[in-house]
Amino acid sequence: MTAIKNQNIETALEWRYATKRFDPSKKISAEDWATLEKSLTLAPSSFGLQPWNFIVVKDATLRKKIREAAWNQPQIEEASHLVVLAAKKKVGQQEVDKLICKISQVRGTPVEALAEYRGMMLGFLSAPSFDVKNWTTHQTYIALGMFLSAAAFLGVDACPMEGFLPAKVDEILDLGTEYSSVVIATAGYRSSEDKLGQMKKVRFDREELVVVR
Repeated sequence: MTAIKNQNIETALEWRYATKRFDPSKKISAEDWATLEKSLTLAPSSFGLQPWNFIVVKDATLRKKIREAAWNQPQIEEASHLVVLAAKKKVGQQEVDKLICKISQVRGTPVEALAEYRGMMLGFLSAPSFDVKNWTTHQTYIALGMFLSAAAFLGVDACPMEGFLPAKVDEILDLGTEYSSVVIATAGYRSSEDKLGQMKKVRFDREELVVVR
Protein backbone atom coordinates (compact mmCIF):
# COMPACT_ATOMS: atom_id res chain seq x y z
CA MET A 1 0.00 0.00 0.00
CA THR A 2 1.22 3.49 -0.89
CA ALA A 3 1.03 5.83 2.10
CA ILE A 4 -0.74 9.16 1.70
CA LYS A 5 1.69 12.01 2.27
CA ASN A 6 1.24 14.04 5.45
CA GLN A 7 0.86 17.29 3.55
CA ASN A 8 -1.87 15.80 1.36
CA ILE A 9 -3.85 14.72 4.44
CA GLU A 10 -3.48 18.14 6.05
CA THR A 11 -4.46 19.92 2.83
CA ALA A 12 -7.61 17.82 2.47
CA LEU A 13 -8.64 18.32 6.09
CA GLU A 14 -7.97 22.07 5.91
CA TRP A 15 -10.07 22.25 2.72
CA ARG A 16 -13.12 20.49 4.10
CA TYR A 17 -15.83 22.27 6.03
CA ALA A 18 -19.45 21.62 6.94
CA THR A 19 -20.95 22.65 3.62
CA LYS A 20 -24.22 24.54 3.99
CA ARG A 21 -25.12 25.01 0.34
CA PHE A 22 -24.49 22.47 -2.40
CA ASP A 23 -24.59 22.84 -6.16
CA PRO A 24 -27.47 20.51 -7.13
CA SER A 25 -26.21 20.28 -10.72
CA LYS A 26 -23.01 18.53 -9.63
CA LYS A 27 -23.22 14.83 -8.82
CA ILE A 28 -20.77 12.46 -7.17
CA SER A 29 -19.53 9.81 -9.58
CA ALA A 30 -20.61 6.22 -9.04
CA GLU A 31 -16.98 5.27 -8.39
CA ASP A 32 -16.44 7.93 -5.74
CA TRP A 33 -19.75 7.15 -4.05
CA ALA A 34 -18.83 3.46 -3.92
CA THR A 35 -15.63 4.47 -2.12
CA LEU A 36 -17.60 6.60 0.34
CA GLU A 37 -19.97 3.72 1.05
CA LYS A 38 -16.93 1.51 1.57
CA SER A 39 -15.57 3.99 4.13
CA LEU A 40 -18.75 3.46 6.13
CA THR A 41 -18.67 -0.32 5.98
CA LEU A 42 -14.95 -0.38 6.86
CA ALA A 43 -15.42 1.80 9.93
CA PRO A 44 -14.09 0.29 13.17
CA SER A 45 -16.45 -0.59 16.00
CA SER A 46 -16.12 -2.03 19.48
CA PHE A 47 -15.64 -5.83 19.23
CA GLY A 48 -16.34 -5.41 15.49
CA LEU A 49 -20.08 -5.67 16.17
CA GLN A 50 -20.98 -2.92 13.66
CA PRO A 51 -24.25 -1.89 15.40
CA TRP A 52 -25.51 0.33 12.60
CA ASN A 53 -27.25 0.74 9.26
CA PHE A 54 -26.53 3.35 6.60
CA ILE A 55 -29.62 4.44 4.67
CA VAL A 56 -28.79 6.13 1.37
CA VAL A 57 -31.81 8.24 0.50
CA LYS A 58 -32.23 8.78 -3.24
CA ASP A 59 -36.00 9.24 -3.46
CA ALA A 60 -36.83 12.93 -3.95
CA THR A 61 -40.09 12.67 -2.03
CA LEU A 62 -38.36 11.17 1.00
CA ARG A 63 -35.66 13.82 0.89
CA LYS A 64 -38.29 16.55 0.81
CA LYS A 65 -39.95 15.04 3.89
CA ILE A 66 -36.61 14.75 5.67
CA ARG A 67 -35.87 18.39 4.86
CA GLU A 68 -39.11 19.34 6.57
CA ALA A 69 -38.02 17.31 9.61
CA ALA A 70 -34.63 19.06 9.53
CA TRP A 71 -35.85 22.62 9.94
CA ASN A 72 -35.84 23.15 6.17
CA GLN A 73 -32.07 22.98 5.80
CA PRO A 74 -31.32 23.10 2.04
CA GLN A 75 -28.45 20.61 2.12
CA ILE A 76 -30.97 17.77 2.40
CA GLU A 77 -32.27 18.33 -1.12
CA GLU A 78 -29.38 20.18 -2.77
CA ALA A 79 -26.65 17.64 -2.03
CA SER A 80 -25.79 14.96 -4.54
CA HIS A 81 -26.17 12.22 -1.92
CA LEU A 82 -27.69 11.88 1.52
CA VAL A 83 -27.08 9.10 4.01
CA VAL A 84 -28.77 8.62 7.35
CA LEU A 85 -26.58 6.84 9.88
CA ALA A 86 -28.78 4.78 12.16
CA ALA A 87 -27.86 2.88 15.31
CA LYS A 88 -29.20 -0.44 16.49
CA LYS A 89 -31.65 -0.15 19.36
CA LYS A 90 -30.80 -3.55 20.80
CA VAL A 91 -27.56 -5.51 20.78
CA GLY A 92 -27.36 -8.92 22.38
CA GLN A 93 -26.84 -12.62 21.76
CA GLN A 94 -28.27 -12.57 18.27
CA GLU A 95 -25.84 -9.89 17.11
CA VAL A 96 -22.91 -11.56 18.86
CA ASP A 97 -23.62 -14.93 17.25
CA LYS A 98 -23.99 -13.30 13.84
CA LEU A 99 -20.53 -11.79 14.21
CA ILE A 100 -19.02 -15.05 15.48
CA CYS A 101 -20.37 -16.86 12.41
CA LYS A 102 -18.99 -14.16 10.12
CA ILE A 103 -15.54 -14.33 11.74
CA SER A 104 -15.56 -18.12 11.36
CA GLN A 105 -16.58 -17.82 7.72
CA VAL A 106 -14.06 -15.12 6.76
CA ARG A 107 -11.06 -16.32 8.75
CA GLY A 108 -11.72 -20.04 8.76
CA THR A 109 -11.67 -20.11 12.55
CA PRO A 110 -13.79 -22.84 14.17
CA VAL A 111 -16.76 -21.40 16.06
CA GLU A 112 -15.67 -23.37 19.12
CA ALA A 113 -12.34 -21.53 19.16
CA LEU A 114 -14.24 -18.24 19.45
CA ALA A 115 -16.18 -19.24 22.57
CA GLU A 116 -14.09 -17.09 24.92
CA TYR A 117 -14.46 -14.04 22.68
CA ARG A 118 -18.20 -14.67 22.45
CA GLY A 119 -18.45 -14.87 26.22
CA MET A 120 -16.52 -11.64 26.67
CA MET A 121 -18.88 -9.78 24.32
CA LEU A 122 -21.98 -11.16 25.98
CA GLY A 123 -20.61 -10.22 29.39
CA PHE A 124 -20.00 -6.64 28.25
CA LEU A 125 -23.42 -6.27 26.69
CA SER A 126 -25.26 -7.73 29.68
CA ALA A 127 -23.51 -5.65 32.34
CA PRO A 128 -25.97 -3.73 34.59
CA SER A 129 -24.27 -0.44 33.73
CA PHE A 130 -24.39 -1.00 29.97
CA ASP A 131 -26.36 1.70 28.12
CA VAL A 132 -27.06 0.33 24.65
CA LYS A 133 -28.34 3.59 23.15
CA ASN A 134 -25.35 5.55 24.37
CA TRP A 135 -22.95 2.87 23.15
CA THR A 136 -24.43 2.37 19.66
CA THR A 137 -24.69 6.12 19.17
CA HIS A 138 -21.00 6.59 19.95
CA GLN A 139 -20.11 3.71 17.63
CA THR A 140 -22.09 5.29 14.81
CA TYR A 141 -20.18 8.55 15.12
CA ILE A 142 -16.98 6.63 14.41
CA ALA A 143 -18.44 5.68 11.03
CA LEU A 144 -19.39 9.32 10.42
CA GLY A 145 -15.78 10.37 11.02
CA MET A 146 -14.56 7.81 8.49
CA PHE A 147 -17.07 9.09 5.94
CA LEU A 148 -16.14 12.75 6.38
CA SER A 149 -12.42 12.02 6.12
CA ALA A 150 -12.84 9.85 3.04
CA ALA A 151 -14.94 12.57 1.41
CA ALA A 152 -12.23 15.15 2.05
CA PHE A 153 -9.55 12.90 0.55
CA LEU A 154 -11.72 12.52 -2.58
CA GLY A 155 -12.37 16.24 -2.86
CA VAL A 156 -16.06 15.73 -2.09
CA ASP A 157 -17.84 18.22 0.14
CA ALA A 158 -19.90 16.95 3.05
CA CYS A 159 -21.94 18.16 5.99
CA PRO A 160 -22.70 16.22 9.18
CA MET A 161 -26.15 17.14 10.44
CA GLU A 162 -27.69 16.66 13.88
CA GLY A 163 -30.33 19.33 13.31
CA PHE A 164 -33.33 17.13 12.66
CA LEU A 165 -36.09 15.32 14.50
CA PRO A 166 -34.86 11.71 14.85
CA ALA A 167 -38.27 10.23 15.64
CA LYS A 168 -39.75 11.89 12.55
CA VAL A 169 -36.94 10.71 10.29
CA ASP A 170 -37.31 7.19 11.73
CA GLU A 171 -40.96 7.34 10.73
CA ILE A 172 -40.25 8.72 7.25
CA LEU A 173 -37.72 5.96 6.55
CA ASP A 174 -39.81 3.29 8.27
CA LEU A 175 -36.91 2.21 10.47
CA GLY A 176 -39.23 0.27 12.75
CA THR A 177 -38.05 -1.10 16.07
CA GLU A 178 -34.55 -2.21 15.06
CA TYR A 179 -32.78 1.08 14.24
CA SER A 180 -32.97 4.75 15.13
CA SER A 181 -31.45 7.65 13.20
CA VAL A 182 -28.44 9.29 14.85
CA VAL A 183 -26.92 11.70 12.35
CA ILE A 184 -27.32 12.67 8.70
CA ALA A 185 -24.47 13.23 6.25
CA THR A 186 -24.98 15.09 3.00
CA ALA A 187 -22.33 14.96 0.29
CA GLY A 188 -21.73 16.64 -3.04
CA TYR A 189 -20.01 19.79 -4.23
CA ARG A 190 -20.15 23.23 -2.65
CA SER A 191 -22.14 26.04 -4.21
CA SER A 192 -20.45 29.36 -4.95
CA GLU A 193 -23.30 30.87 -2.92
CA ASP A 194 -22.03 29.22 0.26
CA LYS A 195 -20.11 32.04 1.92
CA LEU A 196 -18.69 29.68 4.55
CA GLY A 197 -16.61 28.07 1.83
CA GLN A 198 -14.65 31.30 1.45
CA MET A 199 -13.99 31.76 5.14
CA LYS A 200 -10.90 30.68 7.07
CA LYS A 201 -11.23 27.60 9.25
CA VAL A 202 -11.47 28.48 12.94
CA ARG A 203 -9.67 26.10 15.27
CA PHE A 204 -7.92 26.52 18.60
CA ASP A 205 -4.13 26.12 18.61
CA ARG A 206 -2.62 22.68 19.05
CA GLU A 207 -1.16 23.71 22.41
CA GLU A 208 -4.67 24.32 23.73
CA LEU A 209 -6.06 21.00 22.56
CA VAL A 210 -3.27 18.42 22.61
CA VAL A 211 -2.07 17.46 26.09
CA VAL A 212 1.11 15.42 26.48
CA ARG A 213 1.67 13.65 29.80
